[in-house]
Amino acid sequence: MQTLEAKRERVPLNGVDTPNLLGTINAVGGQPELAKFQFRATNRWLRGTHSRTRLEPFAGAGGVHPQSGDFQYDADHPPVLVGAGNGPTPVEFLLHALAACLTAGIGNIAATRGVTLTSVESTVEGDIDLLGIFGLSDTVRNGYQKIRVSFKIAGDAPPEKLRAIVEQSRARSAVFDVITNQVPVEISVEAA
Repeated sequence: MQTLEAKRERVPLNGVDTPNLLGTINAVGGQPELAKFQFRATNRWLRGTHSRTRLEPFAGAGGVHPQSGDFQYDADHPPVLVGAGNGPTPVEFLLHALAACLTAGIGNIAATRGVTLTSVESTVEGDIDLLGIFGLSDTVRNGYQKIRVSFKIAGDAPPEKLRAIVEQSRARSAVFDVITNQVPVEISVEAA
């Protein structure tokens, strides 16, 4: 099997270290155990609906890796939903995660295909009916009923190639997969 680098000379593009990306893909292809990662976050309730999450060191590629900064994110509900508005709602973070994952994929895929991007913008909208969360309906789900993502993308490739890059990003997106497939979630409780 021919490695990705051997197909043609690659240079960094779109802010992506393409040679390093392709080298990583080839290394993982030769040692699949390097692909196993575990990400962690800890959360602490502050008051009302306000909490703070910290991203912790993560495991993968044969080791444990510290975060490159102290990444902490506040979440809350807006006053109209009995919060104090100290941060985005958790469901808004989900929209951010989806947009960020798809956009990162677009950057990487365009770079490996030799496409120079000039702009990538997206709008992500989620429709939610709070009757389920409030316990006022047994037939309305608690989460989003529908999520829509629209992209505006420009670069030095024809529109069909740009659309194919977005489609490949969707097909490889971890967040899209988590949202659209049932991921088992285990909850344990230690009550004091």
